[in-house]
Amino acid sequence: MIPSYDPNDTEAGLKLLEDLTSNAEAIQEQVLHEILSQNSGTQYLRAFLDGESDKNQQSFKNKVPVVNYDDIKPFIQRIADGESSDIVSVQPITELLTSSGTSAGKPKLMPSTAKELDRKTFFYSMLVPVMNKYVNGLDEGKGMYLLFIKPEIKTPSGLMARPVLTSYYKSQHFRNRPFNKYNIYTSPDQTILCQDSKQSMYCQLLCGLVQRSHVLRVGAVFASAFLRAVKFLEDHYKELCADIRTGTITSWITDSACRDSVLSILEGPNQELADEIESECAEKSWEGILRRLWPKAKYVEVIVTGSMAQYIPTLEFYSGGLPLVSTMYASSECYFGINLNPLCDPSDVSYTLLPNMAYFEFLPVDDKSHEEIHFASQSNAEDDDSIKEDLIVDLVNVEVGRYYEIVITTFTGLYRYRVGDILKVTGFYNKAPQFRFVERRNVVLSIDTDKTSEEDLLNAVTQAKLNHLQQPSSLLLTEYTSYADTSSIPGHYVLFWELKPRYNNDPPKLDDKTMEKCCSEVEDRLDYVYRRCRNKDKSIGPLEIRVVSLGTFDLLMDFCVSQGSSVNQYKTPRCVKSGGALEILDSRVIGRFFSQRVPQWEPLGLDS
Repeated sequence: MIPSYDPNDTEAGLKLLEDLTSNAEAIQEQVLHEILSQNSGTQYLRAFLDGESDKNQQSFKNKVPVVNYDDIKPFIQRIADGESSDIVSVQPITELLTSSGTSAGKPKLMPSTAKELDRKTFFYSMLVPVMNKYVNGLDEGKGMYLLFIKPEIKTPSGLMARPVLTSYYKSQHFRNRPFNKYNIYTSPDQTILCQDSKQSMYCQLLCGLVQRSHVLRVGAVFASAFLRAVKFLEDHYKELCADIRTGTITSWITDSACRDSVLSILEGPNQELADEIESECAEKSWEGILRRLWPKAKYVEVIVTGSMAQYIPTLEFYSGGLPLVSTMYASSECYFGINLNPLCDPSDVSYTLLPNMAYFEFLPVDDKSHEEIHFASQSNAEDDDSIKEDLIVDLVNVEVGRYYEIVITTFTGLYRYRVGDILKVTGFYNKAPQFRFVERRNVVLSIDTDKTSEEDLLNAVTQAKLNHLQQPSSLLLTEYTSYADTSSIPGHYVLFWELKPRYNNDPPKLDDKTMEKCCSEVEDRLDYVYRRCRNKDKSIGPLEIRVVSLGTFDLLMDFCVSQGSSVNQYKTPRCVKSGGALEILDSRVIGRFFSQRVPQWEPLGLDS
């Protein structure tokens, strides 16, 4: 199921895409047949399927349940604790991939195999011919892609648990990748694989600046990471220019592999280049700085769909009109699809799912609210299950304009697993559907790779309220909402709190120390990924609480009702995004407070 072709051969790549998308239904049937042929003897599937007679699509759909992470967590945890991989997979599980989502405050673990790296390498190779179709001359220069690794965790079994991109960058598939004239990076591998993110950032930017005349495209995986790099450049450009001017590297870069690889690119002093870069960076406005620093760049490649869409205006400010290109849709669980129209407007991005990556099914969700459809009366669980199975559709049977939650069966041991992503069908390319990413189910706040749910936020706010508001301040938290503020880099969470004294209706007396403790308490109670982003990655800024005057949330309700909400069914939104709602909240702020410390985080604790 993993075709081979030369990524340097654009025509062969485009023909392969035509074949895959034209035969989507047959390929999906082959994928499921291969997965069941390999893994029907696993402990997990034996509980539902009965030997050879059940190795077919119909039996699989009738007998294997649709599950979420809590359902499969005990099986994966047993592997993490040292039991055999054949609990879920005949192929040995070689590592566990940490999802950006969490369960009980810890990262979700997804099984992976050595063979899966072949599948991801194929997926990446398919991005190349698509870009070549729309952008000429990409083999005449380099890409300044800022790529980073994140911390790993050793499980009791000895298997490493790591983010999916860290897994790929540390693999031999990446480190020993064959030469591809369309995909040459300015960053040496040693700088990408540096454990210290600050040193890695500095060295990669230095290499990108030194090779600015060769750079044809710039980017990172996520928009948030790329904008952090722009802010880092703004803070460090004088030091970077000093290194270019002298042909040396600053003393605080202590990683020897980084130093050696960067020095080989510097190749001695370059006064003229340093002066050019410093002159551009010293301009009062940084509008269009990307085009000014890398004048041959043809586009900015970053993911700008889903929660990353909030960064589009800032990217457009810095890019100077360069197209924003979002090439792929992938997760820790599976790599899904690619954007076959990469130069489209960011708001129009759709991904075409590649039918050989996994077996895909789709759970319909309501078009307006994206809530799951009520399949049947809750009083009849058996009927509910049977109707639910009838409503789930295959890849080629989705309907244009409808919303679905994607359900995957992978080669690595996930069976009918609900990923949690809500997608809208925008059309078909040949026989393969195209999807717009709408949102992550149950997520209300996200700045980087963090995904905070309404429940997570409620629990954190409740603990802060109990521990710091009731005593000694005697304040009542009457309402709250939140906002992901990305107007500065890094972005940060903002909570709007309406507080009133417990014993009177006077304006609340706000104690700085108490409110700052509330900020820190909320952060302490948020999940592992949020705390890693704050503590280790520095990709999220200190949490802020803005206290609003009494009656503010009544005005917010009036506004929402005026916009079409039902007054009878109105619930305070736990996250606001509209300009009108934010204007109401911000206009009535009577106090602003920030967390004064980073929350504790350690890359430990995946044992049961």
